[in-house]
Amino acid sequence: MIREELVFVATCDISGLVRGKGFPARELPARLNKGVGWTGSNLMMSPFGPIWDTPFGTAGDFMIVPDPAVEVRVDFGDGSAIEHFFLGDIRNTDGSAWECCPREFLRRAVRQLDEAAGLRLVAAFEQEFLYTGISGRPGDAYALGAFRRQDSFGETFTAALRAAGVVPDTFLAEYGPRQFEVTVMPQPALTAADHAVITREMARAAAHRLGHRAIFSPKPDPELVGNGVHIHMSLVDRAGVPVTHAPGEPMELSRPAQHFLAGVLHHMPAICAITAPSPVSYHRLVPNAWAPTVIDLVRQDRGACLRICPTFAAATPAELTRQFHVEFRSSDAAASPYLALSAVIFAGADGIRRGLPLPTGTPPELPHSLPEALDRLAASETVAQWFGLTHFDAYVRFKRVEAEKLAGLSPAELCARYAEVY
Repeated sequence: MIREELVFVATCDISGLVRGKGFPARELPARLNKGVGWTGSNLMMSPFGPIWDTPFGTAGDFMIVPDPAVEVRVDFGDGSAIEHFFLGDIRNTDGSAWECCPREFLRRAVRQLDEAAGLRLVAAFEQEFLYTGISGRPGDAYALGAFRRQDSFGETFTAALRAAGVVPDTFLAEYGPRQFEVTVMPQPALTAADHAVITREMARAAAHRLGHRAIFSPKPDPELVGNGVHIHMSLVDRAGVPVTHAPGEPMELSRPAQHFLAGVLHHMPAICAITAPSPVSYHRLVPNAWAPTVIDLVRQDRGACLRICPTFAAATPAELTRQFHVEFRSSDAAASPYLALSAVIFAGADGIRRGLPLPTGTPPELPHSLPEALDRLAASETVAQWFGLTHFDAYVRFKRVEAEKLAGLSPAELCARYAEVY
């Protein structure tokens, strides 16, 4: 059968979904400059398709311009179409950055951290999902049996990641039925977010070619544990030297790291609406579900909002410092990795700039629902400044109407709706 290769250029939008347009691969040289046409209201497409509310109307033209550094071309070798896409930036038609571009938002966060302290964030996303190609069975948690029964999915997924330019770290059967987890190697902030998007899409692509699905929904079933997206992160200076660890300091955190994490904790009530941004997200953030419920920083506790991770077999102080990092656990795959990581970095940079101390006393609770988190977000003048007026208004409007449209569903119906999409 006659075929011509196509290329897709995409953005990962407010919903955390990858959207864009395709074109013939032979047009790629020209498209590297002019990209593909886009509109402002495309940013406002709900997870379920309809544009329920938009400040942009039908006016305005933009373009998604592919980033040559983020090209994915994976041939699965099974006769299916080659998986060929670029992640890109949403720009104005003159080539300047659009104020609502998710990747540009992250670049601004990175610049703010650099300006505040001459520091950069290195990160890796740990992502959980359900694989439908395996049946649930008692005793499957972390089990070799579950690992075996996923058959060739793990190997196909791992090969696809490496072919896409992402370095795999671990792949395992997780705690829940049919649940798996994947981690990849740390990268600078923007690349880490790119790799988080690519990892999700390679899982979906591999599962699709095997006749199944990878479901990243935060809570696919109200009776089971949810799927988190944990952001592992550490600070380095402009020369790339690790600066998170400091023996003798509280929790062995350096002063800049203390201020950074204090900023994250301070802004957590508001940025929870960015990192856990769906109604179903708050069915995951409940007690006894291996997910955070309060705004805290704890050493080696998987129920914490911020967890100081262990170091393993560190033979020298330098190796201990290199491994030392913190895990942000209040995020899920309903969030765009760009927006979630931006919120964490902006919050941390603000903590450094203001010299915020680590909090003491009883930690406050996380918001219990998306509307509650959105109220805290909408009340934050600081977070509004990070976004800018247009982007902030669009985000809050988008999420408020999403919460309103799903408000009448039972927990089971809500989980089913999001599992269908994510």
